[in-house]
Amino acid sequence: MLEPAYALYFWGFLLLYGGLMYAITPRAHTVTAFFRGTDDAGRPASGWALTCSIFISWIFAKSVTNAANLGAAYGVVGGLAYAAYWLSIPFAGWVIYRLRRRHAATGLVAFLTERYGKAAAAAFAVAILIRLYNEVWSNTAVVGAYYGKPGTGTFIAAALVFTAASLCYSVKGGLRSSIVTDVIQSVLFVGIMSVVLAFVLPQHGAPQLLSVGRFTLDAGVDLLLVALLQVLSYPFHDPVLTDRGFITEEKTMLRAMVWSGVLGFVCIFMFSLVGVHAKLEGLPAGENMPGEVARAFGALPYLLMTLVMILAAGSTLDSTFAAVAKSVGIELPALLGRTAGKRAVTTGMWTMIAFAAFGNVPMIAGTDILQATTISGTMVMGLAPVFLFAGLTRHSPWSFHLAFWPGVALGIALTVGAIPPSWAIGAGKYGLLLGTNFYGLIICSAGFLVPIAWQRLR
Repeated sequence: MLEPAYALYFWGFLLLYGGLMYAITPRAHTVTAFFRGTDDAGRPASGWALTCSIFISWIFAKSVTNAANLGAAYGVVGGLAYAAYWLSIPFAGWVIYRLRRRHAATGLVAFLTERYGKAAAAAFAVAILIRLYNEVWSNTAVVGAYYGKPGTGTFIAAALVFTAASLCYSVKGGLRSSIVTDVIQSVLFVGIMSVVLAFVLPQHGAPQLLSVGRFTLDAGVDLLLVALLQVLSYPFHDPVLTDRGFITEEKTMLRAMVWSGVLGFVCIFMFSLVGVHAKLEGLPAGENMPGEVARAFGALPYLLMTLVMILAAGSTLDSTFAAVAKSVGIELPALLGRTAGKRAVTTGMWTMIAFAAFGNVPMIAGTDILQATTISGTMVMGLAPVFLFAGLTRHSPWSFHLAFWPGVALGIALTVGAIPPSWAIGAGKYGLLLGTNFYGLIICSAGFLVPIAWQRLR
């Protein structure tokens, strides 16, 4: 809970953040501006703006928190494990580049419709809507935790005020507003994060911080291997990332993806050292190590850490609203054989409002934010062969379904505890998760290839 003397500053900044973002956000006057991020003259975002947008949109508040938590639990191994997810960005950029150059793809849903059929595209669309739903509560919960303990009135109030602030400027400009604010948020984030790290890292020094941790399966390497496996599929069910892969020229997009992935990896790993500092200081492991470390340094570092989380969560939340608006306003009508038309923007706006209203239910109920990454990443493992091996077939709906649905089934089975312990690789905490992803990827890949082999034999 905040001290009364500082509460005014914390709540004041939350309101100031929303007002400032709304003031600088350009209003989208065209459909392409709202859904593709162009300016009113139809010009796409610059390479610099796209790099900033991808970088900060993937620096989720939950990711910064998870990185520090894993650093506290496993030392630098935990930080490397979580930072490895950012290799997803250049990997996705390479795959999208190939899809655009070789197959003239204009979007993932449209590509799936052509290559695997409408049922496959519909299943994919549902998967990304679930992903976007998770992005709402998992980021607002991180912000709320800096205003009160989970489940308390101040925790819920801060999360809801933050949601409303992000919603207001998102409705105003769609993807255009998201990209413009992302540039500002990325600059502020890097600056404030550097100040926060300047408080923490010199306390022990780089040699000591980097020496913490053991490279063994039971000390975090199992999670590192999980991340490297999920890189092959994880990015494709995140339209916050993939939508940006189709709004600029191919080479501009690929450069932006590579640079933002490298910058994201470095930032996440550096922030995990906050958790390593906490481990060296003997602070008890918890679900919000950045907050605990900042609180130990006093009010100013705690305020700065709060600002870092608000900026990180805000950049993700506005991108989430823009992505869900496009999915419901443009892509789902196309799947039903309807032209979106002039009502697409209105539909997108109402979809944003609905997700803001209902997307915080898990936050209020209380859910582990790490599950929003690891479980969803497991359920979509079947997307790896769908996009990587797409060149092997011109049309094969069964290839999609025999790859995609086994992954979903395994993800659900893992969630409910139905995966047998014999599947575990190693004795670490994430051994069963690693085994499920490893064996599951083999099963999904085989499922994709069987129909193609059958077609060729015939």
